[in-house]
Amino acid sequence: MSDSPDLSDLIKSYDVRGVWGKDLTADVTRAIGAAFADVVVRSDGARTVVIGRDMRDSGPALADAFASGLADRGIDAIRIGLCSTDGLYHASGVLDLPGAMITASHNPAEYNGIKLCRSRARAVGENTGLGEVRALAGRYVAEGIPIEENRGSGSERDMLVEYGSFLRSLVDLSAIRPLKVVVDAANAMGGYTVPAALGEEAGLSPLPLTIVPLYFELDGTFPNHEANPLQEENLRDLQAAVREHSADIGLAFDGDADRCFVVDERGEIVKPSTITALIGVRETLREKRAGRTPTVIYNLISSRAVPEALTLAGATPVRSRVGHSFIKADMARLDAVFGGEHSAHYYFRDFFFADSGMLAALHVLAALGGQGRVLSELLAEYDPYVASGEINSAVASADAAIERVRKAFATPETEEDLLDGLTVSHWSAEPRWWFNVRPSNTEPLVRLNAEAADPAVLSDLTERVLGVIRGEG
Repeated sequence: MSDSPDLSDLIKSYDVRGVWGKDLTADVTRAIGAAFADVVVRSDGARTVVIGRDMRDSGPALADAFASGLADRGIDAIRIGLCSTDGLYHASGVLDLPGAMITASHNPAEYNGIKLCRSRARAVGENTGLGEVRALAGRYVAEGIPIEENRGSGSERDMLVEYGSFLRSLVDLSAIRPLKVVVDAANAMGGYTVPAALGEEAGLSPLPLTIVPLYFELDGTFPNHEANPLQEENLRDLQAAVREHSADIGLAFDGDADRCFVVDERGEIVKPSTITALIGVRETLREKRAGRTPTVIYNLISSRAVPEALTLAGATPVRSRVGHSFIKADMARLDAVFGGEHSAHYYFRDFFFADSGMLAALHVLAALGGQGRVLSELLAEYDPYVASGEINSAVASADAAIERVRKAFATPETEEDLLDGLTVSHWSAEPRWWFNVRPSNTEPLVRLNAEAADPAVLSDLTERVLGVIRGEG
């Protein structure tokens, strides 16, 4: 028996991500497809997998290799071609099939990867099948893939119109006031899905929206800027365009368009926590009108404004660990109507408990267009505090650094918990502040997120925590 290669740097905790042609080759991808067939598809009782891909040049070859691995193990594939990741989740949900999205999300052009899901878009992560896929794929690379006598077949299906129609059935924009919307697609999948979902290119009726497009041409080399709106420099063109066109709102999507970032009418970046609160309250009120008791999930890096707004609206807010597999599991377990993360992933019960940047955008447009105020005024009540953003520190030992922080801030006035890293809170007394420190899963880093009710308090707190993390003083 040959030694199996270690694929842990390629098949990570939540997805597959690597440099195409180097660590992510056709042979390795074929083995991953075969392993996915054996570990996930068969356990779902399925015989078919739906496959989508983003605009990267390596996408067709990677999709071919993955489909070939499925076929080797007797599993059919439905290829839906170009789509966003939430487009793939939609297909998995309505067809009730496991899915594979060929994408490296916001990573640079030389990367590609695979996001996997079970039937109806249920998450596949380290503890829900991906660890077993990694081990079996390594064995198939070393020993070869056993070929079924009746290999699987393939077919194609265009689902863009169904995707747009499904989203519009969840949020009605037909009666909102006219809005001018600048959209930065970063030459990625938003340039394909926005004209279909918000425009008329999929044959849907026109909406009262004037779309000002930035970088809608699909180009996996990302010639204008990286498709990663989490980095503020990648939002500068959008901010400038909103001001130049006197637009009501700006939207930015990442590479596979499963995340949506918002810029207000002043060109100012809106915190994802603020969007979580806005959509969470909308979904809470809708649940209450239907006579249901709403639960909303938020991750522990989110602003304290989120649970405060949700509680005031009548929801039960539930705090979750960081990471889509955790928040999806909590949503399904609690039948939560909505979930939001600080990274601008937004999850919807009515979208198979999966995340959709486009559906989040529809909600924000509906909220803005359904009343007369500008966006900054509409959102002001959901953004009362100041936050540090995520600050990374390289350390020799993450565990040792976090323990130093725990000892330094352990006082009778503070509360701490270990749900995900270390969270220390001084929110029940003045001055109000809290922070979380977490180790990176892949690098020798400690990540700090802090929030306070006062800018000066936040500045002092951040400086103090970073000093302890970095062993200064």
